[in-house]
Amino acid sequence: MDEVVLLDTWGSPFGMRAWIALEEKGVKYERKEEDLSNKSPLLLQTNPIHKKVPVLIHNGKPICESAIIVQYIDEVWNQNPPLIPSDPYERAQARFWVDYIDAKVYPTWEKMWLSKGEEHEAGKRELISIFKQLEETLGDKPFYGNERFGFVDIVLIPFYSWFYTFETYGNFQMEAQCPKLVAWAKRCMQRNTVSTILPNQKQLYIAVVEMEKNLQT
Repeated sequence: MDEVVLLDTWGSPFGMRAWIALEEKGVKYERKEEDLSNKSPLLLQTNPIHKKVPVLIHNGKPICESAIIVQYIDEVWNQNPPLIPSDPYERAQARFWVDYIDAKVYPTWEKMWLSKGEEHEAGKRELISIFKQLEETLGDKPFYGNERFGFVDIVLIPFYSWFYTFETYGNFQMEAQCPKLVAWAKRCMQRNTVSTILPNQKQLYIAVVEMEKNLQT
């Protein structure tokens, strides 16, 4: 019997990726909630380089970084449904867009969140342009994996729970800017593996406001 433990924290879009992948594969696991202001010895031991969540511990062996964890889950529990395309070109494309999401979305949000004036407006414009690019990449497909919910969908959908936060801090409407992307997110939310994991958008916004207050004290 495999022993699978997921170290995670509430609201983390990166932790949600690993969580969704485990649910998609029907893996039995234990999820341990981390307090990132008081990190557990287990987290520090299993991710000594970055000291952050998520960490997947499989039979005592840690795997770090959310996109790597999703790929690991797909390879180890290789029963259907596959999360990553088998075709080499499609797999390369999926990995490209995963890298794009990781390099762009959260770093740009942080730039917008923790700034004011023109820097804030520049961050907002950049964040909207990133989502517009992701919407263009989706096109008219139901999912990024065409007919199948897969790797890129798993990596991007956790940010749907952050949309209200992005909108409120940026003073824009995601649905007005990227209607096809919002429609895609709603399709993803029809999956129990997604809807039971993503937190309420307004609760997450309240948590982000509290986080901002703590940073200012």
